[in-house]
Amino acid sequence: MDARAPLTPILRDLAADFAATAAEHDRTGRFPFANFRRLYEEDLLALTVPRDLGGRGGGLDEAVETVGWIARGEPSTALVLAMQYIAQASIALANTWPKHLREQVGRDAAEAGALANALRVEPDLGSPARGGLPATIARRHGDEWRISGRKIYSTGAPLLAWMLVWARTDEATPRVGTFLVPSTLPGIRIEETWDQLGMRATRSDDVVFEDVAVPLDHAVDIRLAGDWLTQNRLQYAWHSVLVPAIYDGIARAARDWLVGFLKTRTPSNLGKPLATLPRAQEALGEIEVLLAVNQRLIASYVRDVEAGVLPGEDEGGLIKLTVTRNAIEVVEQALKLSGNHGIARANPLERHLRDVLCGRIHTPQEDSVRLAAGRRALDL
Repeated sequence: MDARAPLTPILRDLAADFAATAAEHDRTGRFPFANFRRLYEEDLLALTVPRDLGGRGGGLDEAVETVGWIARGEPSTALVLAMQYIAQASIALANTWPKHLREQVGRDAAEAGALANALRVEPDLGSPARGGLPATIARRHGDEWRISGRKIYSTGAPLLAWMLVWARTDEATPRVGTFLVPSTLPGIRIEETWDQLGMRATRSDDVVFEDVAVPLDHAVDIRLAGDWLTQNRLQYAWHSVLVPAIYDGIARAARDWLVGFLKTRTPSNLGKPLATLPRAQEALGEIEVLLAVNQRLIASYVRDVEAGVLPGEDEGGLIKLTVTRNAIEVVEQALKLSGNHGIARANPLERHLRDVLCGRIHTPQEDSVRLAAGRRALDL
């Protein structure tokens, strides 16, 4: 794809193609390998990789547009893609990574479509955002680190080339951070544990590490635990808007289905389409209000980040909470309007509902966002 070519027509076509097989991926829970081949062919897996490494050099605006459109077609693909964009953008700006590793991960994405994602969550630790040391341990052994542990919710696990593993060292005073682990190394295995209500094709399975050896310089960013209290604001800003953009995309797919349903559904007792009813028009108008709010919130947030004005963690959480909540409300309203037709497995709306509900799970969770906002209002 020409780096200067507009994205929207390409993304619209990809979304339509991906939608054709989305129900099958949802039913089987199989990873959408073919979707990622298409994304690679369009140079979209290296969208946020710097141009000097062969990527498009795209910013947050293009990343948000891309995942939003892809989510309309197949949201599991969009979530894996969002994680790729967040990882690649943060790696490109990392000042702790060895230059050769930073460049290799970027070039691999551009030349081979290699995916990267951070593996942080563990069975006992839960979400790292809520504190605590990981149980995954990196032990110093000569000129290597030996890594052992288990990661859960490892989004895109079957296709990851690079795993950014959150672990602690076995030193007397442990350091904590990211170890860059190629997925092909001996001692790594994937256990297929992912069988969730929605976003089923992300294959966010468990990844187990058993004495996996990596060179010393693959400890790309390890620090004392206390030094992690401050987040990477740019990475957090990207995460705060890319993830909810996926669920906004799902909501827009639900709205599109509902519009078609209202225009074509003609009950015999009515003798004309449901779209002619003021009640249906008003309900659809409320959906348009929610989507318009989302569009404005996302667009203004992206403009700030692109201009170098990085919002604080609290604001990022509010954006994620509001956009996701509005997206869920859109799909629920569509379900109310369509009734039994909406929950039929033959129609996509019930799948959209199951997928959009997963938006509540991502960090930061709703309780954390509300608690922070309340404490700030009370000056606590």
